[in-house]
Amino acid sequence: MDLFKIFGKNKNKSKNVAKERLKLVLVHDRSDLSPKFLEMIKGDIIRIVNEYAEIDQEGLDIKLTRMKRDSDDSPMSALVANIPIVKIKDDEKYT
Repeated sequence: MDLFKIFGKNKNKSKNVAKERLKLVLVHDRSDLSPKFLEMIKGDIIRIVNEYAEIDQEGLDIKLTRMKRDSDDSPMSALVANIPIVKIKDDEKYT
């Protein structure tokens, strides 16, 4: 068994995790949004979606990321929300 390969895999994995964390920090820094403001946005999104659907709070993932515009490929910040919906609330006022 090659021990260097075993330890090398963990090193590459932690390297990728660190790289993703650094990207996230840079995106937050470039977007000029304070962490408090971002948390307020997340809370509002969760509250509004929760009015219409039951959501899985454990699987919830809302983050700020960098994307390229389709029109001119210039970079822009984007708020990406992955909100697992357990079920749609069945209420008379929504039908």
